[in-house]
Amino acid sequence: MNTASPVSASPDALRNRMVDRIVEAGGIRSARVEEAMRTVRRHEHVPAVSVERAYTNEAITIKPNNDGPLPLSCASVPSVVATMLEQLDVRVGDRVLEIGAGTGYNAALLAHLVGPSGRVTTVDIDPDVTRHAREALDATGYDHINVVTRDGALGAAEDAPYNRVIATVGVWDVPAAWWEQLAPGGRLVLPLRWRGQTRSVAFTREDDCMVSDSVELCGFLPMIGQDGERQGHIDDDGHVTLHWDADQPIDPEALRGVLDHAPVTVWSNATVGPEDPFDGVWLRMTAAERGTCRFEAQQAAVDAGLRKPAILSRTPALVEDDSLAYFVFERLPGEEGGTPRFALGAAGYGPAGADLASRLCRQINLWDNDRTVQPLITVYPSNTPGDRLVSGYVIDKPEARLVISYPASTRDRPAS
Repeated sequence: MNTASPVSASPDALRNRMVDRIVEAGGIRSARVEEAMRTVRRHEHVPAVSVERAYTNEAITIKPNNDGPLPLSCASVPSVVATMLEQLDVRVGDRVLEIGAGTGYNAALLAHLVGPSGRVTTVDIDPDVTRHAREALDATGYDHINVVTRDGALGAAEDAPYNRVIATVGVWDVPAAWWEQLAPGGRLVLPLRWRGQTRSVAFTREDDCMVSDSVELCGFLPMIGQDGERQGHIDDDGHVTLHWDADQPIDPEALRGVLDHAPVTVWSNATVGPEDPFDGVWLRMTAAERGTCRFEAQQAAVDAGLRKPAILSRTPALVEDDSLAYFVFERLPGEEGGTPRFALGAAGYGPAGADLASRLCRQINLWDNDRTVQPLITVYPSNTPGDRLVSGYVIDKPEARLVISYPASTRDRPAS
């Protein structure tokens, strides 16, 4: 009997297998990004984990948080890294600023893409993180990358102007320094947080604004120092939490007890299969409803009788004064053994619950009319007058004004 242990795959083989899977899933579209990800050795940036784990498509914690559930720093999911590199569209010779140094892996990929004639600067507020990144980059032949310990909101004026700026932390606002340091015509890619959700948005800088051309679902740790997000329990047991933005008139105390009563459920015209994404509904809501936020429920709340939200940890909701509605789905009857279908709708609570549920379903129907259409997101400096903004739904933040719009040709259909 052969008792020899199986031979582990080499780091190169594991890395190529990981990249193969990202390519097959559509996360890598260009030969340059593919070549960079096949070349840069991720496992050397995360030495605390096994080589096998380094080449799985998952985030890896590099600095845990003893005071909360989220780590302080981590290596991003490789498929998300690839998507954002595609959005950034780095060219040979570019000067690139990265906000959030992480493990140094992203900076190494950027350095590979810009080549010897380009320059990469990576900034992080945490000295432990920049120390890790500096050591990993020096050890892997990327000692020419500039690693700066500083509040990322300040950027790095000493190496500006930049052709490309990328943030690898969740950004709630767009700091003025990034505008000033990004060259005209340059691209900015950032995981933008608004209304309880995060999207990787790619912008091109024009004369007085930045205009999006790509919006992708993602998730990132929030940037330290930006405190525009709020959260609060709306039940006595602390099992249901709302997450909203500072500019929204949401008071969790006004909603206390609202979930103690039976909901009004309204159904849209849309249905989905088991693998169909429906995250576009949330995006639609942010372009139309001021009260859009994130609804989070623990299983204990559902066990106690709460109508189960679409996703326990993160479901889009609408809030208005003492009423709310959140996104739900329900399996439709069908032949046994057939592919299941699910109806999409909303559960409303409080005096205006039925109206809010109908309005949420209206957004589901608008999304259903064309599930592939992306919003246009235009960002202006915060002092831009209203008459200079493009048409759309305006969200004001301390340093930026966001305008979100969809094509006017989208046809509306009433909720059932």
